[in-house]
Amino acid sequence: MIASRTMVEGKMNPLAKWALVLFALLSIILNIVLIGIHSSRAPKCSRERIHPLQGRHDDRTLVFADLTREEYMKVQQYLLKQKDLAISTSQITKPSENFLFLIELSLPKKAEVLAYLDEKGSKPVREATAVVFHGAKSYIKEYVVGPLDNPTYHRDVTKERYQVDVPINARPVTIGEYALFFSFFETKIFSKLEKLLRESFGVDKKKTLNGFEQMPRGVRSGDRKTWVSFFRDMSGMYIHPVGFEILLNHESLNMSQWRIEKLLYNGKYFDSVEELQRAYDNGSVKKIVYKESPDYGSLKPRSKPLQIGPQQFYAEGARYSINNNHVLYLDWSFAFGLSSLTGMKVFDVRFKGERIAYELSVQEAMSVYGSVTPGMIITKFLDSSIGIGRFAHELVRGVDCPYEATYVDTYRYIDVPLPVRFRNSICIFEHNMGQPLRRHFADFFHNNFGGMANSALVFRTITAIGNYDYMWDFIFYQSGSVEVKVHATGYISSSYLLPGSKKHGHQVAENVLGNIHTHFVNFKVDLDVLGDHLFSLKNRLMAVTPLQEAALRYDTKTPRYLHIASNKTNRWGHQRSYRLQVYSFAGDHLPESEAEEKAMSWARYKVAVTKHKDVEQTSSSLYSQNNIWTPAVDFSKYIEDNESIEDEDLVAWVTTGFLHIPHAEDIPNTVTVGNGGGVLLRPHNYFDEDPSIHSADSVYFEPGSEDSCEHNRMACLTRDTCSPNLEPFSYHGFNGVMNFNDWN
Repeated sequence: MIASRTMVEGKMNPLAKWALVLFALLSIILNIVLIGIHSSRAPKCSRERIHPLQGRHDDRTLVFADLTREEYMKVQQYLLKQKDLAISTSQITKPSENFLFLIELSLPKKAEVLAYLDEKGSKPVREATAVVFHGAKSYIKEYVVGPLDNPTYHRDVTKERYQVDVPINARPVTIGEYALFFSFFETKIFSKLEKLLRESFGVDKKKTLNGFEQMPRGVRSGDRKTWVSFFRDMSGMYIHPVGFEILLNHESLNMSQWRIEKLLYNGKYFDSVEELQRAYDNGSVKKIVYKESPDYGSLKPRSKPLQIGPQQFYAEGARYSINNNHVLYLDWSFAFGLSSLTGMKVFDVRFKGERIAYELSVQEAMSVYGSVTPGMIITKFLDSSIGIGRFAHELVRGVDCPYEATYVDTYRYIDVPLPVRFRNSICIFEHNMGQPLRRHFADFFHNNFGGMANSALVFRTITAIGNYDYMWDFIFYQSGSVEVKVHATGYISSSYLLPGSKKHGHQVAENVLGNIHTHFVNFKVDLDVLGDHLFSLKNRLMAVTPLQEAALRYDTKTPRYLHIASNKTNRWGHQRSYRLQVYSFAGDHLPESEAEEKAMSWARYKVAVTKHKDVEQTSSSLYSQNNIWTPAVDFSKYIEDNESIEDEDLVAWVTTGFLHIPHAEDIPNTVTVGNGGGVLLRPHNYFDEDPSIHSADSVYFEPGSEDSCEHNRMACLTRDTCSPNLEPFSYHGFNGVMNFNDWN
């Protein structure tokens, strides 16, 4: 048996060897294929910066930084200890009590900041502004609190800033007051009109109506009477009006004295809930008959996405850097902040080390409506009184900003018991704008090509204020230009279609009118053209065509070339300057005879240039909306002093905007295309040549050198490609939405 087994094994050895050889060959072939597959895949792009930055971060710009969470808490705790203030921080504080409404940065005087930035002065004391609604005494006070590292003092600066006392009725409606609204509507209206609400609007235990307030709150100084329009409780409620509005008088700080002064039902006015109920029951008013509405306001896609659109990524790491509130990008540097009231702002803007602007900031966003319904007849929204920056929620990666953008968190303290963190509420990214910045193909003589892609840095936030979303962009170009602009999207405001309505807009759905309105946006442009420090700031306003005055009204012809010039010249003997190029003027303004116009007098002017004053910090105020007839800030007074602005530190106040007549394509949302405006700041003889000629992005080649990488990185792109190294998608924006209940 043993001998026989050996003979069989001997016969099988050659077969086993061939099997092993074949297996080895197959393994080698498979490995070659796999190696080929993997080698054809581009390596992951490095997150590390390959090329060094062209500047250094400067911690001195922290002088402009928004408060940290710790600083907010220190201010709040200091104020709570002041027994004479007797303030509450509860979100459901009653109007008759004292409420700490707002805390934000109080900017030092410009002269102190410039001296500090230019190493010619000490660091300014860091302070905050605190706004307290003194319901117990019927006035509003603003206090400066400092120093922020350990607060030891507060001083009342209300009169210093506004030259008047600010009455309690000038305050915005708080979360606490809104909570009282809802309670009042339920007990005084809804409980008495159950049959009407059910038959006309489908209201039951599962369905309700949502209210949307119109502003201003009344028609004369001292009023606090708000028209509230009601809408279906559906996605995109703003385009589902039901034809029911009420006028609530809430002037009293005591809710028990509130009352309904008017109601509108299907175009007919009533003086009381009882009068409407009787008319409905006896058939003397035409009834609205409820029927289900299609969900045309939903933004849920009507079809499934097939593929991902084009994406941008950084092949050699980002060419910008952010440290605290300071940004470096190629030849640019600037500091930034986000005000709860006015929104985006940048400071100490420098190009190639020279300060171009001290401040570029949003000041106000206003919209004026037309309608036959009572709420919208008077509607003039002044958004800084609600809080433009207040509603800067988390940005959606890949939609609001490129996927690979850098996202920055912000903290705010406005109408809350504790500072709130808003994740990823600012984004910063370099972006190929989709067209060359410059180029020329030499066809006739000296054949060559020279050009440069238009890559620029974008600093962005988006604020969702009620129905509208505003996208705010500050764009820094390699040519030395800066663009500040806004685009509007979101939902239009609408009203119930009534006889005569179509004079004020277009019908956009069944019984729905999209109301005509004009958007006005005001920017502050504090240009410091070649001013090393405050005492060397000698700028003047110039134009190519004759310039009669420095306040250019909306109804006058604007000079084609308007620029802020220094008293220094370039190589060719021309005054070094920056041009203001405003696009998309808003159009007609409110007549100055209207009492409300004073609160928006900045909109009289396309451009108004004034001498810088620390007391003229803003063109509007927190109180403009609710005390619109006697505003705390009347911008026209900045102009009326008629001061000389020649060889001074100048500030340009720029108004842009657009008329919007809503149409069918605004359903469900208004698109950003064509709905915006802004101002471009362009060097005008500031340099001796175009500074972008020194950019490493420049491309140049001649016949025979098309594939050379010496002056053309595009020629090397195919060998240098890499695939993006992406962050996982996440979103936390719903954590910061308005909450109408008390919380800690």
